[in-house]
Amino acid sequence: MIQVTSVQCEYQHNPIGIGERQPLLSWKLEATSGQRKVNQSAYELEVASDAGFHDIMWQSGIIYTEQSTFVEAAGLISESCKRYYWRVRVWDGDGVVSDWSPAAFWETGKLKGETWSGQWISAPLAQLPADAEQVPLLRKTFTLRGQVKQARIYATALGLYELELNGKRVGDTYFAPGWTSYNNVLQTQTYDVTDHLTAGNNAIGAWLGNGWYKGNLAWSHQKEIYGNRLALLAELHVQYEDGGEEVIATDGSWTSAPGPIRMSEIYHGETYDASLEHPGWSTTAFSESSAWQSVEAISQTYEVLTPQINVPVRKKETLKPVEWLTTPRGETVIDFGQNMVGWVKFSVRGTAGDEVSLKHAEVLDAEGNFYTDNLRSAKQNIRYTLKGESIETFEPRFTFQGFRFVKLEGAVSAFERDAFEAVVIHSDMEETGKFSCSNPLINQLQSNIRWGLKGNFVDVPTDCPQRDERLGWTGDAQMFIGTAVYLNNVAPFFAKWLGDLAADQRSDGAVPFVVPHVLADDSYGSAAWGDAAVIIPWTLYASYGDKRILERQYDSMKGWVSYVEAQGDQPYLWNTGFHFGDWLGLDAKSGDYIGATDRDIIASAFYAYSVKLVRKSAEVLGREEDAAHYAELERQVADAFRKEFVTPGGRLSSSTQTGHVLALMFELLDEPSERRSALRLKELLEASKHHLTTGFVGTPYISHVLSKHGMLDEAFTLLLQQDYPSWLYPVTKGATTIWEHWDGIKEDGSFWSADMNSFNHYAYGAVGDWLYRTVAGIQPEESAPGYKRFVVAPQPGGGLTFAEGELETMYGRIRSAWKLGENGVIELEVTVPPNTSAEIRLPGAAGSDVVAESGQPLESSAGLTLLKSGDGVIVEAGSGTYKFAYDFNGQPAVAIS
Repeated sequence: MIQVTSVQCEYQHNPIGIGERQPLLSWKLEATSGQRKVNQSAYELEVASDAGFHDIMWQSGIIYTEQSTFVEAAGLISESCKRYYWRVRVWDGDGVVSDWSPAAFWETGKLKGETWSGQWISAPLAQLPADAEQVPLLRKTFTLRGQVKQARIYATALGLYELELNGKRVGDTYFAPGWTSYNNVLQTQTYDVTDHLTAGNNAIGAWLGNGWYKGNLAWSHQKEIYGNRLALLAELHVQYEDGGEEVIATDGSWTSAPGPIRMSEIYHGETYDASLEHPGWSTTAFSESSAWQSVEAISQTYEVLTPQINVPVRKKETLKPVEWLTTPRGETVIDFGQNMVGWVKFSVRGTAGDEVSLKHAEVLDAEGNFYTDNLRSAKQNIRYTLKGESIETFEPRFTFQGFRFVKLEGAVSAFERDAFEAVVIHSDMEETGKFSCSNPLINQLQSNIRWGLKGNFVDVPTDCPQRDERLGWTGDAQMFIGTAVYLNNVAPFFAKWLGDLAADQRSDGAVPFVVPHVLADDSYGSAAWGDAAVIIPWTLYASYGDKRILERQYDSMKGWVSYVEAQGDQPYLWNTGFHFGDWLGLDAKSGDYIGATDRDIIASAFYAYSVKLVRKSAEVLGREEDAAHYAELERQVADAFRKEFVTPGGRLSSSTQTGHVLALMFELLDEPSERRSALRLKELLEASKHHLTTGFVGTPYISHVLSKHGMLDEAFTLLLQQDYPSWLYPVTKGATTIWEHWDGIKEDGSFWSADMNSFNHYAYGAVGDWLYRTVAGIQPEESAPGYKRFVVAPQPGGGLTFAEGELETMYGRIRSAWKLGENGVIELEVTVPPNTSAEIRLPGAAGSDVVAESGQPLESSAGLTLLKSGDGVIVEAGSGTYKFAYDFNGQPAVAIS
């Protein structure tokens, strides 16, 4: 029997406030326990206006297809601010139909282009001048004439905002409306507030904060990049039980007063004076004083408004202190045991006017003292002035910190020690991947990689979350995307960010160094950084199977390639302009951040790779003329690369680890030169005593290249090194996230530097991709994207006795787990979700006759088809769980084609 489970609309379960007029629907299937090779042969969809499906608006009829992801209700165009219920049933390969899925829904927000009745409102300049540090509160009272059936708020802000209704916080999301290219895109949010309202008198209030819109950004201390006035736009839509409707909107009837937040900045923290609170200000019982003045309606565009694209930021977990410290300097410091991003919630009891502060740091120095020099100008300071009423509990609203350690200052005796907790926040992405193995250091590395993603995926993919930077560096995101798609469902997260990338892209196709673009006007166009415009959309497509991401980014992808095509002073090469090169490569000259690899080689290699991916994208989208054009351009760029950078004897002109890695990874060499390059890479590793010299550009690919070219042992040797430079060196130093520098903390406890030494910098966590693809062996197949068909090809090594990887795909959970027994037998367990198939490559299997599956001879096992036997064994598997066992000869898995 087959059942429909986990129905999703736009990657979400029952989303409210989406902006798609034709949203895409997906579902997963579940088969009877033990049943194998289960596929969908047909589906039927229904959409209704009610959960009981009495008023059916649209029916698909029976559609004979295996498609169960990203299905469109063809012809149904969603209206603004409306809920649609849907359900689906499917037929299996034997023609047996499932039950209808439980009713699910999607609800649209106020769609792009819709008219707003609300006005943009701001605190009057006479009350809070544009340069004021204190931020405002806005409020309004109103009367509802009857019982409320349903109520929604549609809102956004210039700056950040939080809403309250009748004294209660609205929603569970933070940092709305998010950070976008505000001049091009401003997201709006939808809140279900039905339970917040009552017949009769009600009150609504809003906090506003500087956020990314008005606050400090980047190390140059820029402020007010987008504007200098905070403003709110909101509409409360009420449906009464009697069928009537009413809208309460932002307008001149609202009032404003300075709030208790005296300063709020993303980088610097928050200053809060509890004596300036307005108790009950968002309730009907509140009586306004003379401090409250009428707001000003300001002129601001509505054209850039669009419903929320990305998943919102939410509180995800809390951590308690693991230790209270008194440092050698006498500082009182809390250790939360984990470098994280968020804030501290705390309680105090003391005298009115007493002030306490919390300063945040990632590390202690060599003597064990509190250390913040690496934050540069970012203060990361929470200051709280007590009002003197019993226990006061506080947590900030519009700032976040990157930290593990917190130093308490001021009236320290006022703190309630048992009440401290660190609140972890990040974009609310579904966790999809798990990896573990027999080596605890690798497991800690995997944990560090995951925490790096958590801390740097706070609405945009930042390089670091603590110092005066926290920007959406395109290069870092491009280098990490292969790992990110295993760890979490990052499709909506990057869909929003890629939209900003396209919006901020220059008319000539140049891509900014950071997105949203907030740096100097010439901060565009570096190789490997700008290639994010191509590599990230393609990786998302391969991982999720959502062709729409290619459709929406295709012009941006082409634009980048066109920009590169126009740069070189020789045809089909990119040998001009500024590039970050192999950033932080360890073969750099003394005092230089850029590694030794010829930047022209890096630029031309990425040029070739991006052309290849745009060609593939054109093929997927059916752009035949484009595909032919880019196929020819791909050939010409590769030829030019070989003529310029490969000697007649087959040697690469820039013989560095990164140079060889890129040439091999992007398949730019002919077969003889490829063999020579792989051999030279091995020689370079031997010369460096099997340590990395690669920087940001080479590190993500080196393990893949080694394992692909018969050097699996070398790849494991690199992974398992524990001295500098290596992935595990920071682990041995107590790291709980990925560092910016391999030796951010040196052997003697001193630091690499103060000016650029982040201890939460995810780029080198790109090795996580290799752990999933090679050690666990879970790999997507481009011909059937989204894991409709995939490969499981684990490659044991490195002294590991077991490894396990799991990946929750759009079809269901894939699992690959192997262990080596003392008797020389390897056991491999693979789970293939319903409606998918897998090619399973059994590592070290001498032939099919020595392999058992679930205790039976392999060739008689249900659900399997033998594809190859002899020098390696390959089987095709339908859905189900398979348990293989055989003598392991210690050889690598069948070579990956």
